[in-house]
Amino acid sequence: MKDTVNRRNFLRGSAVAGAAALATPAIADGHGTTLKMQAAWGGGIFLENAQSFAARVNEMSGGSLTIEVLSVDAVVKTSQMQDAVHRGVLDAAHYVPAYWYGKSKAASLFGTGPCFGWSSQEVLGWVHAGGGQELFDELMDTLRLNVVSFFNSPMPAQPLGWFQEQITDASQMDGLKYRTVGLAADVLLEMGMSVVQLPGGEIQPAMKSGLIDAAEFNNPTSDRDFGMQDVSKHYHLASYHQSQEFFEVTINKDKFNALSDEHKAIIKNASMAENSGFYWGNTKRYSDDLLKLQESDGVNVYRTPDSVMAAQLEAWDKVTARIAGDDPFFAKVMESQKAYAKDVMNYLNLNQPDYKLAYNHYFG
Repeated sequence: MKDTVNRRNFLRGSAVAGAAALATPAIADGHGTTLKMQAAWGGGIFLENAQSFAARVNEMSGGSLTIEVLSVDAVVKTSQMQDAVHRGVLDAAHYVPAYWYGKSKAASLFGTGPCFGWSSQEVLGWVHAGGGQELFDELMDTLRLNVVSFFNSPMPAQPLGWFQEQITDASQMDGLKYRTVGLAADVLLEMGMSVVQLPGGEIQPAMKSGLIDAAEFNNPTSDRDFGMQDVSKHYHLASYHQSQEFFEVTINKDKFNALSDEHKAIIKNASMAENSGFYWGNTKRYSDDLLKLQESDGVNVYRTPDSVMAAQLEAWDKVTARIAGDDPFFAKVMESQKAYAKDVMNYLNLNQPDYKLAYNHYFG
């Protein structure tokens, strides 16, 4: 997003569809199928990502299937999106499972669960090749939700976020009012923080007013668009609280089943294509905006100390043990993840060279 972005419009959001959702001539003539997909994003790079997915579907179908993107709150509130898709009020939604994990804490394992030494790339590998999709479908059946979901767009680990001072020890976080979502809320509570769950557009005003002391959202681009550099100058990258998230595209099951096999395949493969398109495009934007935060906005950027991240892992162990003891399905999903991560990361850890060593050789 350009520096000339109108921040007030960005925070408020817009109910208009993006350029990717414009009807093709075939749709305009009434000879196609249109799915209305509401995104959880009012603007910025994540709304662009939702539009990118829709554009892939629209282009691959040649206009016979169009996904029309609606931005945040266009039809229902973000917290109501899954129910709206279930009932058919919305055809589809673009968001993350952490936004509806109140129905089942197992939902948070699909993107915002504990880090078993893996990144979002490997968690998506578990979804597509390690039985994760089947477990998610089982969860939908158990909850009696009339939806099908596709997962894509591996996100880099989310920053620990914005604070009023540099964090050098976990004890400094004790008692702070902090914004996050999903199971990360339980983890930070375990570490002594007071957690407030807010949508993205409300984070900067809440920190400005003193409602919260510290916050995270997702990435340097979105954070800069929100104006976090105007309320804090201390930004901490690296964290285990949400280290492997990705998007969920959920579609009303009846409407999906009514599609042709060709259209079903287009949606599936457009979702797969977003895995690379998102990662390549977003990591470049994030790196560019991180430099702007440092060089133009005077933000101090730190890597979160290992001691803080070690404390996060200990908190994760307590939280997941407590939940697994009460929820057999949560335990089942977590054990499947651990088995996958143990074998895959064993290979990758042995095989991957130390990229940081090479980076420092040339740039350090």
